Amino acid sequence: MSEPGPDQQLKQLEARIAAVKKAQEPGARMDEHYSQAQLAWRMVIELVVGLGIGFGIGYGLDSLFGTLPILLVLFTLLGLAAGIKTMLRSAQEIQEKKLAEEAETKDEGA
Repeated sequence: MSEPGPDQQLKQLEARIAAVKKAQEPGARMDEHYSQAQLAWRMVIELVVGLGIGFGIGYGLDSLFGTLPILLVLFTLLGLAAGIKTMLRSAQEIQEKKLAEEAETKDEGA
């Protein structure tokens, strides 16, 4: 049998090198612990900011109109509702992102 030419040997060598590099290539790494902690802090901050803004608006309007506790309580509750709504929207966004990542890994594996 005849030996393959130098061009053919070079292509085979390049293909083997590429396969080894791909096998040793580290995947995208993201520490799950830290990403989950960041998401939790994001949700807590959204809730606290909603409460703070509602409290500030209520206190400002109460001091302006002289009706101290009524608008303060009302806008604090509205701020709480807005913070919870924002938290739920963030949780849904995170869940959709996780489902998309899982679907992507399933497509790559299949």
